[in-house]
Amino acid sequence: MSIDELWNLHEQVSSLLAHRISEEKARLEERLRKIETTANVVKLDRERRPYPKVLPKYQNPKNPAETWSGRGKQPRWFKAQLKAGKKPEHFLIARSSNQRRGVG
Repeated sequence: MSIDELWNLHEQVSSLLAHRISEEKARLEERLRKIETTANVVKLDRERRPYPKVLPKYQNPKNPAETWSGRGKQPRWFKAQLKAGKKPEHFLIARSSNQRRGVG
């Protein structure tokens, strides 16, 4: 083959490869779009499970409006009282047996 024929062959192969690469890219982008839309649908349709209401377990004796359920991070007033030497039992909210069970 002459140099001109080889160059023409090279150009044909290059253009064919460029065309196939662009087709493959378009196909992959379409797949990605489908995956993203189904992922968004799953996230949007899913609701959080209902959590039961947690009653407060501890109450600040200095400010009765401040309460804590005993879950999560300890409030500042609770930590301060513990540092002062008091026990957590000192802050328990008195409840009847029905209230402890969640009946009343």
